[in-house]
Amino acid sequence: MESAKKIKLENFADDIASEVPLTPAIYRAFATVDREAFVPAGFQRWAYKLDALPIQGNQWISSPLTVARMTVYLEPEGADNVLEIGCGSGYQAAILSRIVRRVFTIERIDALMKEARERFKRLDIHNIHTRLDDGQRGWRQYAPFERILFSASTPAVPPAIFDQLADGGILVAPIEKGSRQIITRYTKKGETLSEETMESCLFVPVKDGIE
Repeated sequence: MESAKKIKLENFADDIASEVPLTPAIYRAFATVDREAFVPAGFQRWAYKLDALPIQGNQWISSPLTVARMTVYLEPEGADNVLEIGCGSGYQAAILSRIVRRVFTIERIDALMKEARERFKRLDIHNIHTRLDDGQRGWRQYAPFERILFSASTPAVPPAIFDQLADGGILVAPIEKGSRQIITRYTKKGETLSEETMESCLFVPVKDGIE
C-alpha cells in the first residue's frame, strides 16, 4: 500500500477509534481496508468521513462508526466463519475478512452483488464467499456459523437463522421496535438464547425475495 494511502487509512482508523473503542484486530481491519473502493464514483472525497453514503438500489454504505460498532458487538476475533445477511457495498464483509478465516455474505439485489464481487476481486480478497439470495434463508450448506451479522434491520430474526448459529455463537442484528431500530446481540448456549440490547441505529430494512 502506498505510503500516502496508508497514512490516510491510519488516520481514518484513528478517527473511528476516537468514537468507538476498537480491539487491535478491528483497528487493523479499518486501517487496511480502503473504504474509497466501496463508495460510488463521485463520492470518493467523502470516503474517509464518518458518514453513511448512498449506493445504488436505494441502499447505503453504513457510517464507518456503525460498521465499527456492529463489528465490536459481534466479537469476531477467534471465529472461523461468519455469515453476513445484506452484503450491500461489501465494506462490512471486507472488514470482517481481515479478522476471521471465512466470511459468507448474502445479497438480494443482483447489481449490488456483482459490484461487491468485483471489488473483492480487485482488492485481492479471497476469503469472502458470496451468494445472491434472500438472506432470511441463511446459507445452510455452510452452517453452523460461529457469528451471524444482519446488515439490514428486521422485525425479528427468523428461526431458520438461529438454527444456523453454532452453539456458543453470537448473532448481532438491528431489530425494529416500533419506530426505532435497536442493535441487539444474541448468544446461543445449547437451546437457550440470551438477548442484550446495545444501542439505537438506522439501517435499511430486510426485504423478501431477489431483485
